Amino acid sequence: MDVMKVFNDPVHGHIELHPLLVKIIDTPQFQRLRYIKQLGGTYFVFPGASHNRFEHSLGVGYLAGCLVRALKERQPELDITQRDILCVEIAGLCHDLGHGPFSHMFDGRFIPLTRPGFKWKHETASVKMFEHLIASNKLEGVMESYNLVLEEDMNFIKEQIGGPIDEAACEQSWPYRGRQKEKSFLYEIVANRKNGIDVDKWDYFARDCHHLGIQNNFDYKRLLKFTRVCEVNNQKHICTRDKEVGNLYDMFHTRNCLHRRAYQHKIGNIIEIMITEAFQKADKFFKIEGSGGKLFQISTAMEDMEAYTKLTDNIYLEILHSTCPELKEAREILHKIERRELYKFLGETQPETRMEIVKNNSLAESIARCKPEKDPPDVELKAEDFIIDVINMDYGMKEKNPVDNVHFYCKADPYKTVKISKKQVSKLLPMTFAEQVIRVYCTSQDPGVVSAAKQYFIQWCIKKDFTKPQDSDVVAPHLTPMKQSWQDEGSDPRRRASEPGCKQRLTFGQ
Repeated sequence: MDVMKVFNDPVHGHIELHPLLVKIIDTPQFQRLRYIKQLGGTYFVFPGASHNRFEHSLGVGYLAGCLVRALKERQPELDITQRDILCVEIAGLCHDLGHGPFSHMFDGRFIPLTRPGFKWKHETASVKMFEHLIASNKLEGVMESYNLVLEEDMNFIKEQIGGPIDEAACEQSWPYRGRQKEKSFLYEIVANRKNGIDVDKWDYFARDCHHLGIQNNFDYKRLLKFTRVCEVNNQKHICTRDKEVGNLYDMFHTRNCLHRRAYQHKIGNIIEIMITEAFQKADKFFKIEGSGGKLFQISTAMEDMEAYTKLTDNIYLEILHSTCPELKEAREILHKIERRELYKFLGETQPETRMEIVKNNSLAESIARCKPEKDPPDVELKAEDFIIDVINMDYGMKEKNPVDNVHFYCKADPYKTVKISKKQVSKLLPMTFAEQVIRVYCTSQDPGVVSAAKQYFIQWCIKKDFTKPQDSDVVAPHLTPMKQSWQDEGSDPRRRASEPGCKQRLTFGQ
């Protein structure tokens, strides 16, 4: 008789996984995740961030089981079966099978630049890789031996990972095939598309903070204790106790802090940009053999799962150590990363208004046209001297407040749900939930060119009516007085009244 297998996880301790999950783990398609860094280029900045998608996937599979079992024990009337539990655990385990080299760098930077207009995301590849994993390892019989109904449960697992199988079905009242509407809450465990509160985040908050050396202020174990299913508008949703609303805001604040301090680190991002450039230059010459001996490029490997199984972070080292003349340009970029000869950070800014900046080549061209008129530098710069990175920061749902989509229940009646507005929680919560950060880099290492580029950048911020870069008074003191609003920032009485430590007393009559 098969028994549960114990894994010693550095975050969750000793965790038990079902034998079917172990069968899935012991396949080449799943083992591939050992060679894909969870945080991509962030590892080049944070030495502890060496963890991979493999251990994160184990953690999500475990937490998915914890949550669905807690709901089953708390509410037997939900009729959660062993089949349901197993499918939710498998979905959690396999949700990241489709990640490419350096995780989000691949689908967020490399693919959009290499194949513009190609609509692809790693969740799509995760579904295809899961199908390939089951078929190529002949696990259909093993799944059936654990009482899984192959077509129905396969659909359920894939839908939890990638959403409805049939896009046209999204218009219907119930778009899913794997489970009926009565079990709608099961689709909110692994990847919650309603509000973003799911076990995937619970694991990566804890795991990434552990490896980054950053304090994690969110405790998923507490939230687990106050989670239950309630019916809202004839559909069952996972709901949270009303007193946990502050905890949820802390959760999304933690997410935002992780992005600011680690995931979108200015040096980690430029390293990913440089790796992306290297991969672009290598793309035409790097061949990966897929099914039937057909050859694929880095940018097309996801079209064949046999080829994609071979595509991991290892291509970085293959390019770095190659002797192929065609890979010379790509190799030189990676050598620069190894020697820390990185593109120089010039500064960051934000749009003053809520207009959305679209990242394209015209941004670099517009900076190159912004040579300062006052005491201009002797250096003439071109668009290729600049790299612009536009980063969207939010709470997970763009400009929307994700907590507005959470249903809460009260102690007095745990079956009735309520919405809790931001005003009911605290006046210190954010007013907006999304913003853009524009970072500018210079490709030259020459100190004279970098100094001139910083002046170009500050002149560009003045012209575009962007916010004042933090070091602008130091690097270009002759330019900053040209923008009156930048001078007024320190003298605004409303701004000073809101600053910490201000002793001005405001009364209702003011």
